[in-house]
Amino acid sequence: MKIAVLKESGGEPRVAAIPETVKKFVGLGASVVIEAGAGQGAAISDADFEAAGASLASRADALTGADFILGINGPEPASLAGARSGTRLVAALDPFRRRSDIEAYSAAGLEALAMEWMPRITRAQSMDILSSQSNLAGYKAVVDGASLYGRAFPMMMTAAGTVSPARVFVMGVGVAGLQAIATAKRLGAQVSATDVRSATKEQIQSLGAKPIFVENAAGIEGEGQGGYAGETSEEYRRAQAELVSGHLAKQDIVVTTALIPGKPAPRLISDQQIASMRPGSVIVDLAASAGGNVEGTVDGQTVERHGVKIVGASNLAATLASDASALFARNLFNFLSAYWDKEQGGPVLPDEDEIVKAIRVTHGGRIVSERLAA
Repeated sequence: MKIAVLKESGGEPRVAAIPETVKKFVGLGASVVIEAGAGQGAAISDADFEAAGASLASRADALTGADFILGINGPEPASLAGARSGTRLVAALDPFRRRSDIEAYSAAGLEALAMEWMPRITRAQSMDILSSQSNLAGYKAVVDGASLYGRAFPMMMTAAGTVSPARVFVMGVGVAGLQAIATAKRLGAQVSATDVRSATKEQIQSLGAKPIFVENAAGIEGEGQGGYAGETSEEYRRAQAELVSGHLAKQDIVVTTALIPGKPAPRLISDQQIASMRPGSVIVDLAASAGGNVEGTVDGQTVERHGVKIVGASNLAATLASDASALFARNLFNFLSAYWDKEQGGPVLPDEDEIVKAIRVTHGGRIVSERLAA
C-alpha cells in the first residue's frame, strides 16, 4: 500500500501529513512517499519526514503506483498525470465550485473523496476536517480583528481612568463561531452572538456570552441538516435584520461565519448597517470565499467602508499552518485507519458505509455523489 503526499500549489502552506501520521501509517504496513518540500510551509523539513519513515521523491515518482493521494486541496487534474486509474484522492475538493476538476478526476479513473463532506455523526468526529480547521479560523478571526482594532480588548482600570472593554459580536455559532466567542472572552471582551438555530442559545450562554435572538419569529429548531443552518423564512430574515441593526451600531468587532453548503453565503450585514457602526470598528467575514456575509467584502483583502475595516478572511486556518496541518493530517489518518484491513494491507471502503457514501464523489469513471447530482 503506497500513500503519496503532495506539495500543495497556489501558495497553500499546509501539508496533508506530519511525521506523527507518517509513523503511524508505516506502523500499519504502508509505504509513505512525500513530494520533496511538501512540509516547508508548515515548518516540517524533508529530514523530519524521512526520520519518521517516509521516502522523498519528485511528484512524478510519488504518483507512480500510488494507491492513495493525500492532499489539503484537490490538485489540478493536469498535475496528477501518472496516477493510475483506481487511485484514491483524499482531500478537500470543493465539488460544487470545482465541477470541471471533479469531471477530470472521473475521466482519469480516480476515486475522489471529498473530506469536507464528512457527515456530522459521532464516529466521524475525529475525521472532520471542517471542524478542525474552523476551530483555528474562529480563533484567528478574533486575533486578527484585535490587531486591526487599535484599542485594548479588556477593561483596564488605571490611575488615568478606565478603558472600557471591546464589544465583540459573533454572527453564526458553528465551530468557528463558538471558538471566536471563547477567544474573545479570554481576551476580556464583552461578547454577544446570534444564530438562526435555536439550539445554539444555550451554547452561547455556556461560554459566558449574551445571546441575541429574534423572539417574535420562528428560526430553525435543532442543528439543521449536517449541523449547518438552512435557509430561513422571509419573516424571520426581516425580524433578524431589524434586531441586528440596532445591536451592530454598538459593536467594535464583528465576526461573521454563516455558510450554507452548496449555496452563496447569506447576506447578514448591509452597507447601511456598516454605516451605523462607529469608525475604527472591524468586521471579519469568514464566509468571504463563498461570496461573503457582508456587503462589500473582498475575498482575501481588507477594505474600508464608512470608516469600518472589513476583512475578507480567506483560508484563515492556513495562517496557522503548523497546527492546521497537524489537525488535518490526523483527520486523514483517523479516516483511513478506521477502514484499515490487515489482510488487504490497506483501507477497504464499503460501498454502503454511511461515511463512504457521503464523501465519495467519483468512482469507476463516474460521478457518483448524489449531492453533486442534485
